[in-house]
Amino acid sequence: MKNFSFANRIQNINKMKTQEFDLVVIGGGINGAGVARDASDRGMKVALIEVRDFASGTSSKSSKLIHGGIRYLENLEFKLVFEALNERTRLFEMAPHLVHPLRFMIPLYEESRVSMAKMGMGMWLYDALSLFQAPEMHERLNAKESLSRMPTIRSVNLLGSYIYSDAYMDDDRLVHETLRSANENGAICVNYVKAIGAEFDDAGKISAVSCEDQISKDKFLIKARHVISSVGPWTDQLGQTLLKDWKKILRPTKGIHLTLPKHRLPLSSAVVMAAEKSDRIVFGIPRHEMIIIGTTDTDFKESPETVTTTPEDVKYLLSVTDQYFPGAEITAHDVIASYAGVRPLVKDDSQSEGKTSREHTIINDPRGITFVAGGKYTTYRLMCEQTVSQALHFFSMEDRIKFGASHTAKPLNPYTSVEAFHQAQSLAEVWAKESVRPVSELRLLTERYGLEAAEILEKNPQEFTYWQLEAAQAIDMTMCLHLRDFYARRVPLFLADRNHGVRFMDEIGQVFQEKLSWSDARLKDEKHLLTEYMAHEVEWKKHF
Repeated sequence: MKNFSFANRIQNINKMKTQEFDLVVIGGGINGAGVARDASDRGMKVALIEVRDFASGTSSKSSKLIHGGIRYLENLEFKLVFEALNERTRLFEMAPHLVHPLRFMIPLYEESRVSMAKMGMGMWLYDALSLFQAPEMHERLNAKESLSRMPTIRSVNLLGSYIYSDAYMDDDRLVHETLRSANENGAICVNYVKAIGAEFDDAGKISAVSCEDQISKDKFLIKARHVISSVGPWTDQLGQTLLKDWKKILRPTKGIHLTLPKHRLPLSSAVVMAAEKSDRIVFGIPRHEMIIIGTTDTDFKESPETVTTTPEDVKYLLSVTDQYFPGAEITAHDVIASYAGVRPLVKDDSQSEGKTSREHTIINDPRGITFVAGGKYTTYRLMCEQTVSQALHFFSMEDRIKFGASHTAKPLNPYTSVEAFHQAQSLAEVWAKESVRPVSELRLLTERYGLEAAEILEKNPQEFTYWQLEAAQAIDMTMCLHLRDFYARRVPLFLADRNHGVRFMDEIGQVFQEKLSWSDARLKDEKHLLTEYMAHEVEWKKHF
C-alpha cells in the first residue's frame, strides 16, 4: 500500500491549496475516515482535514466493542440493533485483524429487575436480528454452570446467566486502516489542520473551507463543491464556526474506562454488569493485553477536549466491579490507566442519558454542508455510506450516476482479507526459523498486520526491537507525528503496560528522531509532552 506519512502530509497540503475537490471532509475520526473511503471509492475527489491526530477524539475512547447493543432491545430500537449486528458480520470480513469474536456473560440475581425468562426472550431476539450469523448462538446457564464457567463471579443470590456473542476491536487502528484505504483510493488526508471558517459564493453556497495548519500556522483555502462535517462531539462548535444561524443538536455524554492487568481479574469471557439493574451498562472486557472496565454515561456540557477521568468516575466503576467480583478486591491501585471520551449523542426527549438514542442523524444544510452526528461505532460503515449518498443530492444527476453506489463492504486492505490473515498466522513459525526474533514477536506482528508483517520486517533494520518496528510502521503508514500520538493511539503501551511503556521511550524516540529529522532538543520536548500526557490521564490517582 502507498505510504501515508509526514512527507505525504506536506504534499497533501500543497495539493489542497491548488486543487478543487468534490468533497471536503472535516473530521478524522471513524466517521470522517469512513466518509473519505466511501466517497473516494466511488470516484469522488476528496480532501479530509483533522484538527488533531487522527482518531484523537471519541474514536479512540470507546469501549472498543463491535456489538449490536443488547440493551437497546429494551428501548425497542430493533432497527438499530439489526443494523449493528449485520454490520458486525461485515466487519469480521473487512478487518479480521482488528475485529475479534468474543463471548459475553450476563449474570442474573434474585434482586435483578430482569428475570431469566425475559432475558432469554431478549437473547433469542438478539440472535434472530443477527439472522443467526453470530459466531455462536446464545447459551442459558444455571447458577452452578455459571460459576463453573466464571468462578470469580459473585455466587450469592445468583440465578444463572446467559452467554452470547459479540466482538472486541482496536478502535483507533480501525480509523487508521480506514484512512489508509481512502489514501489508496486517492483521497487527500491530513492531520493537524483546523477548519476556521468558510467562504460562500453569490448564491450563498459554500465554495471553500478556510484552514489553518496547526504545525506551521499557515492559513489556506480548500476549494470545495460540498462539505461534510463528521466531527462528533464538536458538531455544534463547527456548526457555529461555519454557519451563523446554527442551532445546537447534541446531548453529549461522558464515558470513562479503566484498564487492569489480566491476572487481577481473570475473565473467561466479557461480563455485562448492571444491565439487570439500570439502563447504564458496565462491561468487563478481556483482551489479549489487558482488561477494560467501563463505561460511565453522564451528561457533559464542557468542551470535549477538556474531558478527563475524575476520582468519582473511578469509584463508581470500582464499586460496580466489586459488586460482581467481591473476591477479587480490585482497588484503584490495581488500575493501570484510564481514558475518557465524549459521545456525540443527538438530543431527543429522553430524561435519561442511558436511554438517549444511539441512532445517527444526517442533516443536509442547503448551503452545501452535510452534518453527520450520533450513531454507534459498529454501524460506521453504513452511516458513512448513507452520509455520502445524502451529500450526492447536492450534485447533478450526471454526477450521481458517475459516482454510483457504495462498495465499502470489502476488506480494508489486501494484507488482511480473511484468507490473507489466516495465511499470515501460519507464517510466524516459518519466519522464526530464519529470524533472530522470538516467535512471540512474529506472532504478534502477524496478528496485528496480517501479511503486511512480511513487508514491515523486510523494509526495517534487523536490529530494530519490536516497538521500533511498530514506531516505523506508525510513522510511515499512519501519519504519526508525535511520541504522544504513538503511545496513545497506535499501540496499547500506555493502557496495558504497568510502566506505560516508559522503558521503551528511548528506543522508540530514536526511530522518530531519525525518520522525522528531529533535533536532540525536539526529541527532549517530545518526551516531555508524552510524560505530561501520561500524568494528566491518571491525575486522579493522586486522590487514592
